[in-house]
Amino acid sequence: MTLAVWIPLLLPLLAAPLARRVAEQLAPRTAALTLAATAAALGTAALASLGLLAVTGLLHLPYAAALAHFSPARRLPDALSGTQWAPAAAAAALALLVIGALAARTAHHQLADLRRARHATGDAPARLRDRLRRPGPAPAALTVLDDHRADAYALPGRPPRIVATTGMLAALSAPERAALLAHERAHLAGRHHLLLAAAEYAAACHPALRPLRGALGYHLERWADECAAAEVGDRALTARAIGRAALASAGAPPAPRPRLAPAAAGGPVPRRVRALLAPAPPRHRRAVRTLAALALAGCLAATAVTTAEAGHDLHRAVETAQGEHPAQHR
Repeated sequence: MTLAVWIPLLLPLLAAPLARRVAEQLAPRTAALTLAATAAALGTAALASLGLLAVTGLLHLPYAAALAHFSPARRLPDALSGTQWAPAAAAAALALLVIGALAARTAHHQLADLRRARHATGDAPARLRDRLRRPGPAPAALTVLDDHRADAYALPGRPPRIVATTGMLAALSAPERAALLAHERAHLAGRHHLLLAAAEYAAACHPALRPLRGALGYHLERWADECAAAEVGDRALTARAIGRAALASAGAPPAPRPRLAPAAAGGPVPRRVRALLAPAPPRHRRAVRTLAALALAGCLAATAVTTAEAGHDLHRAVETAQGEHPAQHR
Protein backbone atom coordinates (compact mmCIF):
# COMPACT_ATOMS: atom_id res chain seq x y z
CA MET A 1 0.00 0.00 0.00
CA THR A 2 2.93 2.34 0.58
CA LEU A 3 3.36 3.03 -3.14
CA ALA A 4 -0.08 2.19 -4.50
CA VAL A 5 -1.89 4.71 -2.32
CA TRP A 6 0.19 7.61 -3.65
CA ILE A 7 -0.19 6.91 -7.38
CA PRO A 8 -3.80 8.19 -7.68
CA LEU A 9 -2.65 11.43 -6.05
CA LEU A 10 0.25 11.89 -8.49
CA LEU A 11 -1.23 10.69 -11.79
CA PRO A 12 -3.60 13.66 -12.23
CA LEU A 13 -0.52 15.83 -12.73
CA LEU A 14 0.14 13.82 -15.91
CA ALA A 15 -3.35 12.71 -16.89
CA ALA A 16 -5.02 16.14 -16.83
CA PRO A 17 -2.71 17.69 -19.47
CA LEU A 18 -2.99 14.50 -21.53
CA ALA A 19 -6.78 14.65 -21.39
CA ARG A 20 -6.73 18.21 -22.68
CA ARG A 21 -4.36 17.20 -25.49
CA VAL A 22 -6.56 14.25 -26.47
CA ALA A 23 -9.71 16.39 -26.38
CA GLU A 24 -8.24 18.79 -28.92
CA GLN A 25 -8.07 15.92 -31.42
CA LEU A 26 -11.63 14.68 -30.91
CA ALA A 27 -15.08 15.75 -32.05
CA PRO A 28 -16.65 18.24 -29.59
CA ARG A 29 -19.18 15.81 -28.10
CA THR A 30 -16.60 13.06 -27.63
CA ALA A 31 -14.07 15.56 -26.26
CA ALA A 32 -16.53 16.90 -23.68
CA LEU A 33 -17.53 13.43 -22.51
CA THR A 34 -13.86 12.37 -22.32
CA LEU A 35 -12.92 15.38 -20.20
CA ALA A 36 -15.88 14.98 -17.85
CA ALA A 37 -15.28 11.25 -17.40
CA THR A 38 -11.55 11.80 -16.84
CA ALA A 39 -12.16 14.50 -14.26
CA ALA A 40 -14.73 12.39 -12.41
CA ALA A 41 -12.53 9.26 -12.42
CA LEU A 42 -9.36 11.02 -11.28
CA GLY A 43 -11.20 13.05 -8.65
CA THR A 44 -12.87 9.96 -7.23
CA ALA A 45 -9.59 8.04 -7.14
CA ALA A 46 -7.81 10.91 -5.38
CA LEU A 47 -10.60 11.10 -2.84
CA ALA A 48 -10.39 7.35 -2.23
CA SER A 49 -6.61 7.50 -1.72
CA LEU A 50 -6.93 10.32 0.78
CA GLY A 51 -9.57 8.30 2.59
CA LEU A 52 -7.30 5.26 2.73
CA LEU A 53 -4.45 7.35 4.14
CA ALA A 54 -6.71 8.89 6.76
CA VAL A 55 -8.17 5.53 7.78
CA THR A 56 -4.69 4.01 8.06
CA GLY A 57 -3.65 6.72 10.47
CA LEU A 58 -6.91 6.41 12.38
CA LEU A 59 -6.40 2.69 12.90
CA HIS A 60 -3.16 3.40 14.76
CA LEU A 61 -5.14 5.08 17.52
CA PRO A 62 -5.91 2.74 20.45
CA TYR A 63 -9.61 3.58 20.51
CA ALA A 64 -10.02 2.98 16.77
CA ALA A 65 -8.00 -0.25 17.01
CA ALA A 66 -10.33 -1.45 19.75
CA LEU A 67 -13.38 -0.63 17.64
CA ALA A 68 -11.82 -2.59 14.76
CA HIS A 69 -11.37 -5.58 17.12
CA PHE A 70 -7.63 -5.76 16.65
CA SER A 71 -5.95 -8.58 18.54
CA PRO A 72 -4.01 -7.25 21.59
CA ALA A 73 -0.97 -9.20 20.44
CA ARG A 74 -1.08 -7.78 16.93
CA ARG A 75 -0.98 -4.44 15.20
CA LEU A 76 -0.97 -3.21 11.64
CA PRO A 77 1.89 -4.68 9.61
CA ASP A 78 5.13 -2.74 9.50
CA ALA A 79 4.43 -1.47 5.98
CA LEU A 80 1.41 0.38 7.36
CA SER A 81 2.72 1.43 10.73
CA GLY A 82 5.39 3.64 12.14
CA THR A 83 5.67 7.35 12.75
CA GLN A 84 6.16 8.06 9.02
CA TRP A 85 2.47 7.44 8.51
CA ALA A 86 1.34 9.97 11.10
CA PRO A 87 2.11 13.13 9.05
CA ALA A 88 0.66 11.59 5.89
CA ALA A 89 -2.51 10.51 7.66
CA ALA A 90 -2.91 13.90 9.33
CA ALA A 91 -2.38 15.70 6.00
CA ALA A 92 -4.90 13.38 4.31
CA ALA A 93 -7.49 14.01 7.01
CA LEU A 94 -6.97 17.76 6.68
CA ALA A 95 -7.25 17.51 2.88
CA LEU A 96 -10.54 15.61 3.22
CA LEU A 97 -11.90 18.35 5.48
CA VAL A 98 -10.86 21.00 2.96
CA ILE A 99 -12.39 19.03 0.08
CA GLY A 100 -15.61 18.62 2.03
CA ALA A 101 -15.75 22.34 2.72
CA LEU A 102 -15.03 23.20 -0.93
CA ALA A 103 -17.66 20.75 -2.16
CA ALA A 104 -20.24 22.13 0.26
CA ARG A 105 -19.45 25.70 -0.78
CA THR A 106 -19.65 24.73 -4.46
CA ALA A 107 -23.01 23.05 -3.96
CA HIS A 108 -24.30 26.05 -1.99
CA HIS A 109 -23.24 28.52 -4.67
CA GLN A 110 -24.64 26.38 -7.49
CA LEU A 111 -28.02 25.95 -5.81
CA ALA A 112 -28.18 29.60 -4.78
CA ASP A 113 -27.34 30.73 -8.33
CA LEU A 114 -30.00 28.49 -9.82
CA ARG A 115 -32.63 29.58 -7.29
CA ARG A 116 -31.79 33.22 -7.94
CA ALA A 117 -32.06 32.75 -11.68
CA ARG A 118 -35.33 30.83 -11.40
CA HIS A 119 -36.75 33.56 -9.21
CA ALA A 120 -35.61 36.27 -11.63
CA THR A 121 -37.26 34.53 -14.57
CA GLY A 122 -40.35 33.34 -12.74
CA ASP A 123 -42.42 36.45 -13.49
CA ALA A 124 -40.77 37.31 -16.79
CA PRO A 125 -43.04 37.75 -19.81
CA ALA A 126 -43.67 34.50 -21.64
CA ARG A 127 -44.90 36.05 -24.84
CA LEU A 128 -42.39 33.99 -26.81
CA ARG A 129 -42.34 30.25 -26.34
CA ASP A 130 -39.97 27.75 -27.86
CA ARG A 131 -40.37 24.03 -27.26
CA LEU A 132 -37.26 21.91 -26.96
CA ARG A 133 -37.23 19.31 -29.68
CA ARG A 134 -36.40 16.25 -27.61
CA PRO A 135 -38.45 13.52 -25.91
CA GLY A 136 -39.32 13.94 -22.29
CA PRO A 137 -41.92 15.48 -20.03
CA ALA A 138 -40.12 18.81 -19.46
CA PRO A 139 -39.93 20.94 -22.61
CA ALA A 140 -37.84 24.10 -22.55
CA ALA A 141 -39.55 27.49 -22.75
CA LEU A 142 -38.02 30.72 -23.94
CA THR A 143 -38.21 33.39 -21.26
CA VAL A 144 -37.54 36.95 -22.35
CA LEU A 145 -36.13 39.37 -19.77
CA ASP A 146 -36.62 43.09 -20.23
CA ASP A 147 -32.95 44.07 -20.03
CA HIS A 148 -30.89 46.23 -22.38
CA ARG A 149 -27.83 44.09 -21.66
CA ALA A 150 -27.37 41.39 -24.28
CA ASP A 151 -27.39 37.92 -22.76
CA ALA A 152 -28.79 34.46 -23.43
CA TYR A 153 -28.22 31.18 -21.64
CA ALA A 154 -29.67 27.75 -20.95
CA LEU A 155 -31.14 27.48 -17.45
CA PRO A 156 -31.50 23.87 -16.22
CA GLY A 157 -34.29 22.81 -13.94
CA ARG A 158 -37.89 21.70 -14.10
CA PRO A 159 -38.97 22.88 -16.52
CA PRO A 160 -35.74 23.83 -18.32
CA ARG A 161 -35.66 27.33 -19.77
CA ILE A 162 -33.85 29.30 -22.40
CA VAL A 163 -33.36 32.79 -21.02
CA ALA A 164 -32.71 35.70 -23.38
CA THR A 165 -32.77 39.44 -22.82
CA THR A 166 -34.49 41.94 -25.07
CA GLY A 167 -31.06 43.42 -25.72
CA MET A 168 -29.77 40.14 -27.13
CA LEU A 169 -32.84 39.50 -29.28
CA ALA A 170 -32.69 43.04 -30.69
CA ALA A 171 -29.01 42.62 -31.62
CA LEU A 172 -29.66 39.60 -33.87
CA SER A 173 -31.62 39.05 -37.03
CA ALA A 174 -34.39 36.44 -37.14
CA PRO A 175 -32.16 33.68 -38.66
CA GLU A 176 -29.43 34.48 -36.13
CA ARG A 177 -31.94 34.27 -33.28
CA ALA A 178 -32.95 30.83 -34.56
CA ALA A 179 -29.31 29.69 -34.46
CA LEU A 180 -28.85 31.14 -30.97
CA LEU A 181 -31.91 29.32 -29.65
CA ALA A 182 -30.77 26.09 -31.29
CA HIS A 183 -27.44 26.47 -29.49
CA GLU A 184 -29.15 26.86 -26.12
CA ARG A 185 -31.48 23.94 -26.82
CA ALA A 186 -28.43 21.77 -27.43
CA HIS A 187 -27.07 22.68 -23.99
CA LEU A 188 -30.31 21.60 -22.33
CA ALA A 189 -30.75 18.47 -24.43
CA GLY A 190 -27.20 17.34 -23.65
CA ARG A 191 -27.58 18.17 -19.94
CA HIS A 192 -24.29 20.02 -20.10
CA HIS A 193 -24.81 21.49 -16.64
CA LEU A 194 -24.27 18.02 -15.15
CA LEU A 195 -20.91 17.68 -16.90
CA LEU A 196 -19.87 21.14 -15.66
CA ALA A 197 -20.90 20.21 -12.12
CA ALA A 198 -18.87 16.99 -12.27
CA ALA A 199 -15.79 18.94 -13.36
CA GLU A 200 -16.20 21.46 -10.55
CA TYR A 201 -16.45 18.78 -7.86
CA ALA A 202 -13.48 16.94 -9.35
CA ALA A 203 -11.47 20.17 -9.20
CA ALA A 204 -12.27 20.36 -5.49
CA CYS A 205 -10.80 16.87 -5.04
CA HIS A 206 -7.46 17.60 -6.74
CA PRO A 207 -5.94 20.98 -7.77
CA ALA A 208 -4.42 19.48 -10.94
CA LEU A 209 -7.94 18.88 -12.29
CA ARG A 210 -8.96 22.54 -12.24
CA PRO A 211 -7.79 23.26 -15.83
CA LEU A 212 -10.16 20.57 -17.08
CA ARG A 213 -13.12 22.73 -16.12
CA GLY A 214 -12.18 25.48 -18.58
CA ALA A 215 -11.36 22.98 -21.32
CA LEU A 216 -14.67 21.21 -20.75
CA GLY A 217 -16.55 24.51 -20.99
CA TYR A 218 -15.00 25.21 -24.39
CA HIS A 219 -15.84 21.78 -25.82
CA LEU A 220 -19.39 21.98 -24.49
CA GLU A 221 -19.83 25.24 -26.37
CA ARG A 222 -18.38 23.61 -29.49
CA TRP A 223 -20.77 20.68 -29.03
CA ALA A 224 -23.72 23.09 -28.90
CA ASP A 225 -22.31 25.03 -31.86
CA GLU A 226 -22.25 21.91 -34.02
CA CYS A 227 -25.77 20.94 -32.97
CA ALA A 228 -27.04 24.42 -33.81
CA ALA A 229 -25.30 24.38 -37.19
CA ALA A 230 -26.85 21.00 -37.99
CA GLU A 231 -30.32 22.19 -36.95
CA VAL A 232 -30.32 25.45 -38.94
CA GLY A 233 -28.35 23.88 -41.78
CA ASP A 234 -25.88 26.75 -42.10
CA ARG A 235 -22.50 26.79 -40.38
CA ALA A 236 -21.72 30.34 -41.51
CA LEU A 237 -25.02 31.60 -40.10
CA THR A 238 -24.31 29.89 -36.78
CA ALA A 239 -20.81 31.39 -36.66
CA ARG A 240 -22.22 34.83 -37.43
CA ALA A 241 -24.87 34.50 -34.71
CA ILE A 242 -22.29 33.51 -32.11
CA GLY A 243 -19.95 36.33 -33.11
CA ARG A 244 -22.67 38.97 -33.02
CA ALA A 245 -23.99 37.67 -29.70
CA ALA A 246 -20.49 37.98 -28.22
CA LEU A 247 -20.04 41.49 -29.63
CA ALA A 248 -23.43 42.58 -28.33
CA SER A 249 -22.64 41.34 -24.83
CA ALA A 250 -19.16 42.92 -24.76
CA GLY A 251 -18.48 46.30 -23.28
CA ALA A 252 -21.41 46.29 -20.85
CA PRO A 253 -21.53 45.04 -17.24
CA PRO A 254 -22.30 41.32 -17.40
CA ALA A 255 -25.78 40.21 -16.44
CA PRO A 256 -25.95 37.78 -13.49
CA ARG A 257 -25.81 34.22 -14.76
CA PRO A 258 -25.44 30.88 -12.91
CA ARG A 259 -22.12 29.10 -13.40
CA LEU A 260 -24.00 25.99 -14.48
CA ALA A 261 -25.95 27.87 -17.16
CA PRO A 262 -23.99 27.60 -20.45
CA ALA A 263 -24.24 30.57 -22.81
CA ALA A 264 -23.65 30.93 -26.54
CA ALA A 265 -21.48 34.03 -26.03
CA GLY A 266 -19.17 32.29 -23.55
CA GLY A 267 -15.71 30.88 -23.99
CA PRO A 268 -13.14 31.72 -26.68
CA VAL A 269 -15.60 32.93 -29.32
CA PRO A 270 -13.05 33.65 -32.12
CA ARG A 271 -11.75 30.10 -31.85
CA ARG A 272 -15.27 28.70 -31.98
CA VAL A 273 -16.12 30.83 -35.01
CA ARG A 274 -13.00 29.63 -36.83
CA ALA A 275 -13.97 26.02 -36.12
CA LEU A 276 -17.47 26.58 -37.50
CA LEU A 277 -16.14 28.22 -40.64
CA ALA A 278 -13.71 25.36 -41.25
CA PRO A 279 -14.96 22.93 -43.90
CA ALA A 280 -14.57 19.91 -41.64
CA PRO A 281 -12.94 18.93 -38.34
CA PRO A 282 -9.18 18.43 -38.80
CA ARG A 283 -8.03 14.87 -39.34
CA HIS A 284 -4.27 15.40 -39.19
CA ARG A 285 -1.73 14.23 -36.65
CA ARG A 286 -3.44 10.91 -36.10
CA ALA A 287 -0.28 9.37 -34.65
CA VAL A 288 -0.02 12.10 -32.00
CA ARG A 289 -3.71 11.71 -31.18
CA THR A 290 -3.41 7.93 -30.86
CA LEU A 291 -0.34 8.09 -28.65
CA ALA A 292 -1.90 10.71 -26.38
CA ALA A 293 -5.12 8.69 -26.12
CA LEU A 294 -3.18 5.54 -25.23
CA ALA A 295 -1.19 7.42 -22.60
CA LEU A 296 -4.39 8.83 -21.08
CA ALA A 297 -5.99 5.38 -21.05
CA GLY A 298 -2.87 4.02 -19.35
CA CYS A 299 -3.03 6.73 -16.67
CA LEU A 300 -6.69 6.04 -15.97
CA ALA A 301 -6.11 2.28 -15.85
CA ALA A 302 -3.16 2.73 -13.50
CA THR A 303 -5.27 4.97 -11.28
CA ALA A 304 -8.06 2.41 -11.07
CA VAL A 305 -5.71 -0.54 -10.47
CA THR A 306 -3.58 1.17 -7.81
CA THR A 307 -6.63 2.50 -5.96
CA ALA A 308 -8.12 -1.00 -5.85
CA GLU A 309 -4.75 -2.45 -4.79
CA ALA A 310 -4.37 0.10 -2.00
CA GLY A 311 -7.85 -0.71 -0.72
CA HIS A 312 -7.11 -4.44 -0.86
CA ASP A 313 -3.82 -3.95 1.00
CA LEU A 314 -5.55 -2.07 3.80
CA HIS A 315 -8.27 -4.71 4.01
CA ARG A 316 -5.68 -7.49 4.33
CA ALA A 317 -3.74 -5.49 6.89
CA VAL A 318 -6.83 -5.03 9.04
CA GLU A 319 -7.64 -8.74 8.83
CA THR A 320 -4.07 -9.54 9.85
CA ALA A 321 -4.30 -7.19 12.85
CA GLN A 322 -7.57 -8.85 13.81
CA GLY A 323 -5.83 -12.23 13.78
CA GLU A 324 -7.69 -13.59 10.78
CA HIS A 325 -4.48 -13.99 8.72
CA PRO A 326 -0.98 -14.82 9.99
CA ALA A 327 1.29 -11.80 9.76
CA GLN A 328 3.86 -13.73 7.74
CA HIS A 329 1.41 -14.10 4.90
CA ARG A 330 1.86 -10.40 4.20
